[in-house]
Amino acid sequence: MAPVPSDIEIARAAKKKPIADIGAALGISPEALVPYGHDKAKIGADFIGSLQGRPDGKLILVTAINPTPAGEGKTTTTVGLGDGLNRIGKKAVICVREPSLGPCFGVKGGAAGGGYAQVVPMEDINLHFTGDFHAITSAHNLLSAMIDNHVYWGNALDIDTRRITWRRVMDMNDRALRQTVTSLGGVSNGFARESGFDITVASEVMAILCLAQDLADLEKRLGDIVIGYRFDRSPVYARDIKADKAMAVLLKDAMQPNLVQTLENNPALVHGGPFANIAHGCNSVIATKTALKLGDYVVTEAGFGADLGAEKFFDIKCRKAGLKPDAAVIVATIRALKMNGGVKKDDLGTENVEALTRGCANLGRHIANVRKFGVPVVVAINHFISDTDAEVAAIKDYVSHHGAEAILCRHWAEGSAGIEELSYKVVELAESGAAAFKPIYPDDMPLMEKIEAVATKIYHAGEVTAEKPVRDQLKAWETAGYGHLPVCIAKTQYSFSTDPNLRGAPEGHVVHVREVRLSAGAGFIVAITGEIMTMPGLPSAPSAERIHLNADGLIEGLF
Repeated sequence: MAPVPSDIEIARAAKKKPIADIGAALGISPEALVPYGHDKAKIGADFIGSLQGRPDGKLILVTAINPTPAGEGKTTTTVGLGDGLNRIGKKAVICVREPSLGPCFGVKGGAAGGGYAQVVPMEDINLHFTGDFHAITSAHNLLSAMIDNHVYWGNALDIDTRRITWRRVMDMNDRALRQTVTSLGGVSNGFARESGFDITVASEVMAILCLAQDLADLEKRLGDIVIGYRFDRSPVYARDIKADKAMAVLLKDAMQPNLVQTLENNPALVHGGPFANIAHGCNSVIATKTALKLGDYVVTEAGFGADLGAEKFFDIKCRKAGLKPDAAVIVATIRALKMNGGVKKDDLGTENVEALTRGCANLGRHIANVRKFGVPVVVAINHFISDTDAEVAAIKDYVSHHGAEAILCRHWAEGSAGIEELSYKVVELAESGAAAFKPIYPDDMPLMEKIEAVATKIYHAGEVTAEKPVRDQLKAWETAGYGHLPVCIAKTQYSFSTDPNLRGAPEGHVVHVREVRLSAGAGFIVAITGEIMTMPGLPSAPSAERIHLNADGLIEGLF
């Protein structure tokens, strides 16, 4: 078998159709599209509004085991499955998140699928795309500027500058900006105070855009943002600063979902991009709901492993948007499971059924967890050339003993032809009516108990700890009327625990909540655990060192 070219070589050779043709296949007229060049477009708000009377298609979630350096391929499988469903005669639409520049230039080098299961134009999607992230960054920082400006011009709202909780953001990994002091340099620059930066994908504005139903809902949610507190401890909202309407103006176009295509010319909506380890990890509600009106099947993903992305998809996105998933796919690779079983990265190419079986405990935990939400599950084994027949048989046997089916998928190398079997199985599960979706905790449960419910039922923690100020803050928010909100736990993606080095399926560990943040506009409480950072740093050898323009002016190094 000939070697598969690099992702960017495959993407560059794609035979793309005009984006109007992709829209036409979904029944979208050219007038309803706002084109960004020939191969990407936004779907107009008026057209989206006209779809509301249509029935919904089936919703399929693609999630995964905990990520490892060995690779899992969740987005690749999401794209491959969308192509596979179209191949077997189903009208399927793919919904994925927009990649962030931070990990693109940090570790990942891109996030638009891989091999022959990609969304294109790959370079555009991974870089500036249609400017959504820039708009979110600008809207967020407009509010930041207006807060400091309000204080400078007399502070009529009596804001306690020690209790301003709204930070600034940028879409890049930059550890030097985690904690900063602003307004240095004299009287004309304002009042010096401690602040800092988060990455744009951790911004509450990102979460709001991804959960808002329409522009009116967007503006209301922006107004509901709590930016800090007065000296009497009462909250100050973005609407008090009079920033919400201008923020909505900056986000008007960003609210419209982006339409692109796969390598096989099937439709994909790429919109929104909150991280799953520090935010809620799902593409926008408006994109998902639009796709459900346009297709018989919608294949979407949730970030990182099922303990983070799937849990937040179910407990936050589905709860808030009234979505009911019909089936879930858990992506695993034999390489990653062997790493969970204790094999070093350099030895993953050697057959090791014993280590694989040990590592399957991680997969088994995720299968059981997803079923707790009442959603039927199938496992996709994302194939690597080093996988042996004995290893494939071992994982299939393990999954079978857990009451599910594992299917070997070769979509990376073969496109939709390599994922037909999984496509038929997903149709079988979705059409069976077996789904009985329910969140893991009720709305009226106290906030600390919601955190404990996720930690014990999903992470299998033995205890959840938090200092008195954290517990008091949660109680204060309950008193203020926020007790009904879901919780969004910021935790390492590499483990069920808060220790990124603890692989497999640990039990009885301690989850310590060191900080909580109110995202009143988005509609959830963020609980920050372990050493997780809302502004990541770059690795010792970032992908940016290898990304460049070649002699022909083409981008190299994205993958």
